[in-house]
Amino acid sequence: QVQLVESGGGLVQAGASLRLSCVASGRTFRSYVMGWFRQAPGKEREFVAAINWSGGSSFYADSVKGRFTISRDNAKNTVYLQMNSLNSEDTAVYYCAASGMGIWIPQKSQYNYWGQGTQVTVSS
Repeated sequence: QVQLVESGGGLVQAGASLRLSCVASGRTFRSYVMGWFRQAPGKEREFVAAINWSGGSSFYADSVKGRFTISRDNAKNTVYLQMNSLNSEDTAVYYCAASGMGIWIPQKSQYNYWGQGTQVTVSS
């Protein structure tokens, strides 16, 4: 079992930056591909970014490419999402997820564990 706890969300103005963190329980963190997803009101949960086991490879949704950066610290069981140049379309609940399927790049359905989410609101 893996428990994921996100933090770092908040209310910011357009153009600002935020860094989200997700701390995972357990001693097998490095065996999971980690991802960030987001869900805006009335919309489906969508993929944002993923990072592989070592942190050497990452993958982004086109909508955040060049603005967001995913990273991980396996010694701290933590994955981060640095978000720059935020705009109102980034407003959503952001979820951290872990995939233990041994697949790169996992589909949304291939993530085994999910956090409770953290709210990001960008005012224009």
